[in-house]
Amino acid sequence: MRYEIRVDGHLSDTLAEAFPEFGHVVMAGQTVLFGPVVDEAQLYGLLARCQSLGLRVVEMRQLPD
Repeated sequence: MRYEIRVDGHLSDTLAEAFPEFGHVVMAGQTVLFGPVVDEAQLYGLLARCQSLGLRVVEMRQLPD
């Protein structure tokens, strides 16, 4: 499965390094993280990582394969 997670603001290079398994692009005041997610546990781990870094998740969606 591939996912896209949108967070508010522009992630610095340091914050982007907290998600080495994901690519990222900045669009319209948001940062879009995208990449593979193996299972639900990894997905919840990614969301917990966002929360612990103080990132506001705007949208999360599964991408078509």
